[in-house]
Amino acid sequence: MAENKEINPVIDDEHQKRWYVVNTYSGHENRVKENLEKRVESMGIQDSLFRILVAEEPEIEIKNGKQIEKMKNMFPGYIFVEMKMTDEAWYVVRNTPGVTGFIGSSGGGAKPFPVSPVEMESILRRMGQSDKKVVVEFQVGDEVRIMTGPFSGMEGKVSAMNDQTQIASVLIMLFGRETPTDINYNDLQKITEE
Repeated sequence: MAENKEINPVIDDEHQKRWYVVNTYSGHENRVKENLEKRVESMGIQDSLFRILVAEEPEIEIKNGKQIEKMKNMFPGYIFVEMKMTDEAWYVVRNTPGVTGFIGSSGGGAKPFPVSPVEMESILRRMGQSDKKVVVEFQVGDEVRIMTGPFSGMEGKVSAMNDQTQIASVLIMLFGRETPTDINYNDLQKITEE
């Protein structure tokens, strides 16, 4: 007689690939990422640890009248690790130089909770690394309404679209001038004439 074993997805976490937040010393995120990548390679645990990300986005800085694009860390002191939460992988990450622990662990040897897929998707999209594309009903030249954020309720015209980052440049009226503003595709709705 065969046993009927039900697998609880909350308990049987170690077979599922998920994203976790790892706390590091602030300013050492890239060094910790490199250390972790070397350890994955040298210890042969590529089947448990996958992507390691420092969440960065481009930022324009003006120095001596010149625009310089540099990468800005969105979450100083944190890196994101896509992994299967096996005992070995958990041990390797926790004991990597520069790592101070996992976020979402209650301590006492308890494994951490993963980042929700919706939150992680939003972070990946901001970094231009999302593989999920938002299907939009507007295009360059269309009038749109901004649904969320500081410009919520304002209307403008789409002047450019970047499908990779999922961000549209929208011309809105600010202080009596048409001003281009970058808005996430998800935060825009096409204005339809009725």
